[in-house]
Amino acid sequence: MKFELELSEAAAENLSALRAFDQRRLASDIEEQLSHEPTVATRNRKKLDDASADFEFVPPLWELRSGDIRVFYDVDESKGKVTIRAIRRKKQGQTTAETLYEKNDD
Repeated sequence: MKFELELSEAAAENLSALRAFDQRRLASDIEEQLSHEPTVATRNRKKLDDASADFEFVPPLWELRSGDIRVFYDVDESKGKVTIRAIRRKKQGQTTAETLYEKNDD
């Protein structure tokens, strides 16, 4: 089953703030990683149990890693939809919890 991908307004703003190179790489990774089986944990994809964030989401929250960029999303399996809630750059030494509460400055 192929999942529909949807960007929240906040995620769209986060994405547009990235360099064009990063936008293209991220779009490719999102399509490849989240179109099929977005709720299967992999090396670059994990479920964040008991996560809280400064953006709205429907638990459980998932994280996709693409280089130093993190894509936070939730999944409605009954509708076959992945909603991307936020896109953030994770700085070296920063925890995921810190990334969930950080406003993207880039």
